[in-house]
This record gives sequence, C-alpha cells and structure tokens, in this order.
Amino acid sequence: MCFSFNMFDHPLPRAFQSRFSTQYRCYSVSMLAGPNDRSDVEKGGKIIMPPSALDQLSRLNITYPMLFKLTNKNSDRMTHCGVLEFVADEGICYLPHWMMQNLLLEEGGLVQVESVNLMVATYSKFQPQSPDFLDITNPKAVLENALRNFACLTTGDVIAINYNEKIYELRVMETKPDKAVSIIECDMNVDFDAPLGYKEPERKQQQHEESPEEEADHSSYADMDVGFRAFTGSGNRLDGKKKGIEPSPAPLDPSDIKRGIPNYEFKIGKITFIRNSRPQPKKLEDEDAVSRFIAFSGEGQSLRKKGRKP
Repeated sequence: MCFSFNMFDHPLPRAFQSRFSTQYRCYSVSMLAGPNDRSDVEKGGKIIMPPSALDQLSRLNITYPMLFKLTNKNSDRMTHCGVLEFVADEGICYLPHWMMQNLLLEEGGLVQVESVNLMVATYSKFQPQSPDFLDITNPKAVLENALRNFACLTTGDVIAINYNEKIYELRVMETKPDKAVSIIECDMNVDFDAPLGYKEPERKQQQHEESPEEEADHSSYADMDVGFRAFTGSGNRLDGKKKGIEPSPAPLDPSDIKRGIPNYEFKIGKITFIRNSRPQPKKLEDEDAVSRFIAFSGEGQSLRKKGRKP
C-alpha cells in the first residue's frame, strides 16, 4: 500500500514565489565591524544586507534595481530603501541612522525587509527642518547631488544630507506619482516648502507724516542773489555812437523765479506739463522808438573839409 500526500492543496502563485521577505536585526552603520570607514552609508538611503540575502534574491524572479520596504511592526512605521552591499553578518542588516529614527528602531531591533517594485518619480517636494538650510547658496543643486546616494523616497520620511560637514534634515512632503517612488535614473522636478520655524522678515512700514499743505511764499526769493542773467547788458557800437535808449534790466518779479522753487503739489506717479500761457507784456518803449524813427533824416558828414573862398 502506497500513500502520497501534498502539503499544499494548490501550487504557490508565481507572484508569491518571486517575493523576498524576511526579518533582520538592525544596527546603525557605526556598529559595522571592519577597517574601512563606511560613513558613506550615512549620506544616502541604502542599507547593507548579509550574503544569504543575495543568494536568495538571485533565485527569485525580481526586477532590478533591488528596492525594499522596511517595516517596524511594533510601531507600524515603514520606509523604502535600496541595497548597497551584501557584507553584513548573517541575520543582521545595517541602516543609516536617519532611517532608524524614522522607523523608531533601537539598536538590535527587528525589521521586516520585503522586496518591492516602485514607480519612477516625476515630482517631489521637501521641507527643510531648519532655517539654516537657506544659508546654502544653491540648495536645489545641493539636494539633487545628495539624492544620487538614494534609491527611493517615501512621503513622510525625514532624510538627512551632509553638506560642508553639516547635517541637514528634510521632510519629504509629497512625491508623485505615488507615495513611494524610485529615483534611480529619473527626471524629477524638485520643489521646496518653507523651512520649519521660518519667519518672513517683517517689512518696516514707512510712516508718511503728511503735514498740512502750506502755500509757498515766493517773496523771500526776490531778495536772493540770482547770479548771472543772460541778455541784460547794453550794446556798444563800433563807431562809438549811442542810439536809442539803453536797456535797463527789469526788476525781478517773485513769480518769475523758477530755479530752486520746489513743486509742493508733486505726487508720485503724476506728470505735470507746465506751459507758459501768460500774455507777453507790451514793449511800449520799443514802440515809441519805432514811432519816432524817420528814415533818411540824419545829417551827412564829409571826410574832406571845404575851405571858404576869399
């Protein structure tokens, strides 16, 4: 008599067979033993896994690049990451410190690691967690350069970037087209929100103390020295004769003085065109001289003197 049995009533679906899922005890990168300095792991969003994970992943039908979902089941916190190397001890994985803070994990805590497929990012928005981020000359270029060490982004995470030996934290406010996206070989638009705790500088309102308009008193300008006045002198003839009345400068009228008098009715944005519409004064003296002039009424002169005949 022969007995045969099958542990599973139905064969495992292919989607389940191609999924990597296991638990590791996680530690920060500073706990990684070895002579080499692995501070580069802290500057990005990738983890270090044991060699057995690579052996298992190579047997599964997974897509590349390898992306993983990290979950802390005790706090229901999750994030996404890539993998940098497979050199950790068995049963252990090493995470950047900022990633452990997002997952609320302590040294030696358990984390669930699952392989996932993420959509390629098209847009992301960040909020600096300190106004000091504004001191960077070109923050967008600095962020884009730092994101080269990341494999994916998750909405709600607080990532950390290192610039000029200083750590800057930024919260991922929004990602498109999904809440978790891949940023490997993508064309992504980056935007910034106002930094946490940032206050716009208050603009000092200019207080214009408007005094009542006073009529300008131009009489005081009549006594001042106006200096040079054009065409106010008298003319001289080459033959030494003087004809007509010598012109004398007319006294200045206070209303005629234009230089140095401000326009008290000036308003910003208003242009005033002033045209001289005053009637010209009649020159009575010139008219009298013209009326007295009689053509060819002068006396002739002879260069040769005529002597009297005896």
